[in-house]
Amino acid sequence: MLQRATSARVLVEGQEVGRLSRAGLVVLLGVTHSDGPDQVTAMARKIANLRILAGERSALDAAAPVLLISQFTLYAETTRGRRPSWSAAAPGPVAEPLVAATADALRELGLSVSTGVFGAEMAVELVNDGPMTLLLEV
Repeated sequence: MLQRATSARVLVEGQEVGRLSRAGLVVLLGVTHSDGPDQVTAMARKIANLRILAGERSALDAAAPVLLISQFTLYAETTRGRRPSWSAAAPGPVAEPLVAATADALRELGLSVSTGVFGAEMAVELVNDGPMTLLLEV
């Protein structure tokens, strides 16, 4: 999930671990079992090049920062019962390296990237600009 934001930060145990230094993009990234290096590359390119910032510019065009936060709950199955199932989310040992690789791929494209802490309970604060929220799949 990609959100355009005027400001954002993520805290773990009350301590700030990541923030947008100025207006940019917040990425909530979920990983599923079939994801791998091809999805990392495609997702990084999509995030960097989507023309959703002011003046129809991309994050690369605007040198906009990115705050990337892992979020397995994006793969919740809620069609039956009252308790979500997380079985579609990749387990931590599979997902964590792919989340890190996505951050690295964005940096390699030239973007400034900060992150949350994989697997931690995080408080995410953001001011959604627009609002603009997109669900991305590659």
